[in-house]
Amino acid sequence: MLTSFAPRPSARPRRGRVVRATGTALAVVLALGACVAPKEQSSPQDVVPTGEASATPGPVTGGIEAFYAQELSWSECGAGLECATVQAPMDWDDPAAATIELALRRAPATGGPDQRIGSLLVNPGGPGSSGADFVEYARDVFSERLVGAFDLVGFDPRGVGASSAVSCGDPAEVDRYLTADYPVDDAAGLEAAREAARAFGEACAEATGPLIEHVDTVSAAKDMDLLRAVLGDEQLHYAGFSYGTLLGATYAELFPDKVGRLLLDAAVDPANSSEELVVGQAAGFEEALRAYVAYCLDGPACPLTGDVDDGMQQIADLMDRVEARPLPVGEGRELNSTLAFYGLVVTLYDDETWTYLTLALEEALTEDRGAIFLELANFYLDRTADGTYGSNQMVAFTAINCLDYPAEELSYAELDQLAGVVEAEAPTFGRDFVMAPGCETWPVEAVREPAPTTAEGAAPILVVGTTGDPATPYEWSVSLAEQLASGSLLTWEGEGHTAYGRAGDCITDAVDAYLIEGVVPPDGTVCTG
Repeated sequence: MLTSFAPRPSARPRRGRVVRATGTALAVVLALGACVAPKEQSSPQDVVPTGEASATPGPVTGGIEAFYAQELSWSECGAGLECATVQAPMDWDDPAAATIELALRRAPATGGPDQRIGSLLVNPGGPGSSGADFVEYARDVFSERLVGAFDLVGFDPRGVGASSAVSCGDPAEVDRYLTADYPVDDAAGLEAAREAARAFGEACAEATGPLIEHVDTVSAAKDMDLLRAVLGDEQLHYAGFSYGTLLGATYAELFPDKVGRLLLDAAVDPANSSEELVVGQAAGFEEALRAYVAYCLDGPACPLTGDVDDGMQQIADLMDRVEARPLPVGEGRELNSTLAFYGLVVTLYDDETWTYLTLALEEALTEDRGAIFLELANFYLDRTADGTYGSNQMVAFTAINCLDYPAEELSYAELDQLAGVVEAEAPTFGRDFVMAPGCETWPVEAVREPAPTTAEGAAPILVVGTTGDPATPYEWSVSLAEQLASGSLLTWEGEGHTAYGRAGDCITDAVDAYLIEGVVPPDGTVCTG
């Protein structure tokens, strides 16, 4: 299904890892079918351009009109797929200064010219996930009707994947930073963690060049209107998941008259501050883990014992033990608490993957081994066993988020006080989401100010929320639907992140009717089962 989200790595107090992530992980069900590491990727889209190259002016020069006048040249790039590259201004406020490249991949509509509506631009989340890669298997996610009606067009947003991309230098150093433990038990620990984050950010700025100042969501939304135009569509039809909902809502705010049919599934609340993002996700993952523990205890082979509170404590104790003494994996490798937390979190994105968490817990609790947790963590990170990465999603996540969310450098005492508030909502994960450096060390200041999005004048926009969503809590979808002047909320009562493609016929039929026929389900419609 869709690609996994990319978390922002950071310091870790006691146990766990900050997961200020807003991406989508529907791919877990497919890619973890055999409980293996990330899928091998061999397409040209996996080649990540360097930041230095991305700053080089391309063939398009002049004002914005010249970019909108581009003609696409499509080439075959897989079974039934076509690829193209679009030139965009690096800085939309100074379009003549320098250009970047945006990578596209499309699966042409299968229904013929009479059935074809136009292009459906798709974004699977992140920020940092590749829409171009997603299109390779999008035809297995979207319904046959939808695939017949639209060209499915995936794109790598600026800073991501095969588009002009963020880079952070030496791969070995990047891996060490992304997977290391940085305990934050006092002010000195916090400062050490911030120093590591500051050095990492400086390496990203040096390796990426000027592009690192222009990978914000507003700039990416302006790119989307460019893509709409060069694809030949009068209006933008779009399916955005998780972070893709923020991108879509931003587009609607900037270009309300160009909005066609926008599906925003698993919404990010555009008004959320960085602190509100953390609090919401901490509570969301806490509830998702409780739902898993209840499921496990009701099953025949659960390694946990007692009631739900007992099971939660057993998992917390395991994470503490891994922090104190990493678990052996084999071949001289170890599972530290950072990787253990990643391996745990990735299974909470879809209840169909809870089985893998049971297997990982059983191995860790009964055999004192962390091999399955490491496999899960590597999938989460798009990382191979030797510490190399299949994409730049991890570093792109940080670069984009740090331009989107202003950050204040709080003292250890201030963070500790906030952690206490969050811990009341999320006893297991609360402190882990707070006691860590954030974007206050990033070398570029944020350019987006979180605020409500109304998109006055836009055509009807469909927001879909899942009641048991850990990464983008249901309340965020409710809030976005209320903010949008033309928003309509469709609810799935279920567990996991996002709904379309895994929630059954009720959601599929309602979304398809909206995207294909323009029929908006009544606001407040609820799907169950």
